[in-house]
Order: sequence, then structure tokens, then C-alpha cells
Amino acid sequence: MIAENFNYDAPTSLEEAIALLHQYGDDAKILAGGHSLIPMMKLRFASPTHLIDINNIPGLSYVKEEDGYLKIGAMTKEVEVEESEIIHAKYQIFMDATKLIADPQVRNFGTLGGNLAHGDAANDHPAVMIALGAEVEITSKDGKRTVGIDDFFHGFYTTAVEHGEVLTEIRIPAASGNYGSAYHKAERKVGDYATAGVAAMIQIDDQGRCTKAGIGLTNVSPLPFRAKRSEAVLVGSDLSEAVIAQAAQYAAEDCSPSEDLRGNVEYKRHLVGVITKRMLNKAISRAKK
Repeated sequence: MIAENFNYDAPTSLEEAIALLHQYGDDAKILAGGHSLIPMMKLRFASPTHLIDINNIPGLSYVKEEDGYLKIGAMTKEVEVEESEIIHAKYQIFMDATKLIADPQVRNFGTLGGNLAHGDAANDHPAVMIALGAEVEITSKDGKRTVGIDDFFHGFYTTAVEHGEVLTEIRIPAASGNYGSAYHKAERKVGDYATAGVAAMIQIDDQGRCTKAGIGLTNVSPLPFRAKRSEAVLVGSDLSEAVIAQAAQYAAEDCSPSEDLRGNVEYKRHLVGVITKRMLNKAISRAKK
């Protein structure tokens, strides 16, 4: 199908973009990479009368460590994350995730900020950000505010970004010490949405005990899901096989998948358990290295 008619603006500053959002009201949408919004417009699931393209705004694309955080600009493209030396050295979970997102054409234009702002539990980055304990910077005409990732997703395609606001930065506590992370999803075909996916982050002390853990699940709950019971059983433990198996079991029990063409509920719970165990072991292995 073809999208309905719309007006197009390409502001060159954040202030101009925010002013246009207020000028056009609820009929306006931000265009970042466009790989979520444009297909929805073609299917008439979304019909904005004004698109505000923020690709020409400088200063919104970067990957850097600063002030104790890994900071990623909202307009940073997937391919830029994939090629970042910082990511390669310390945050391998992004290397796992980006290569599973769609195909190279999409990754050349799709942005991290757009992925999160879309508010879809089937996307890969929400679970990654949950596991890493991220926070999101949102900018409006009144200034900037920060929202923790656990408070960011409000519902299906609904986030903490309100009308007249733009997601501008993602901040992740910087990796330190014995730190490892990993992500994987089961998919019907390459580039598909996940049947089930798991992001895991582990930090251990010099005695091998877990001091910090994060687990996020993809596409097995209405909202991007944090496996809290799994995290709790890991922290303070020696990360034995029994503990890891318990964490995986809790993740499978606590998620709430729905039956669809990708599988029934029992199958998806089984996948969550299997992938959780594998990603925890992978994150632990990376932390020990």
C-alpha cells in the first residue's frame, strides 16, 4: 500500500524540531531512521499529516564514554554501533544484537533512538537496555529530563516521550571490573522479529561472586520485560550451574508470551529458559576474560 499524503519538514536544529512539533500538534511524527514508522504508514496503521525529519540536526550521533556512562546519541545508526571501537572492546552485547537486527540496509539507516522510541516489545534494543540498566534523556522546550529504562515503556507503541519532546540520548552505566554481557534471539528466519530473546549482563568480583546482574526479555510480554526474580537469585551467588538453571527457570515462568504464528506459549517459555541459560553463561565467560 501507499501512505496517505503528508507534509515534510527537515529542521536543522533541535529547537526548530520541537517548535514544529508544537506547531503541528498531535498530527506530527518525528522521522529518525524511518524503518518502523514508514512501514506502518504504508499499512495505514499510522497516518501522520506532518513528518519532521531530524536527520539534519547535528550532534545527535555519537558513541562515547563520559562521566561514568556509555553515551549513545539518539540518531546513532546501528552500523555506527556495530563499528564502534568502544563497543567492540567493552560492550559486546551490542555486537550480538546489531547483527540480528533486520539486514545491512536497515542497519545503515535505522537508529537506536528510533528503535527505543517506537516502543515495541518485539524490538531488540529494549531488552538490551533493560539488562544494562540504561536511562534515556528526553528534550523539550523546557529543557532535558532523564527517565530510567524501567519507567520508559508505558504500553504498546507508547513510551515516556510525550508530545513536543524528542529522545536525544541513551546513557548506560560504564562497564568496569569483571563485566560481561550477551544477547541472542530465536527467529524463524534471518532478520525476523524474535520468537523469544534474552539480554544478559553480569558483573563479578575477584572471588567469582556476582555483584550485579541484569536480564531483559524480548517479545515474550506486552512490554519489554525485566526478569527480576532471575536477577535476584544471581546477585550474591557463586553463579553455579544450579543458580543459573534457577535463574533461567524463573525467567521462563515469569514472562507472559502469547500464542502466534511463531509458536505457542509453552514453546516460547521453553525458549526463554534455554536462551537465558546460554546468555548467562556467555556473559559470565566474557566477564571472566
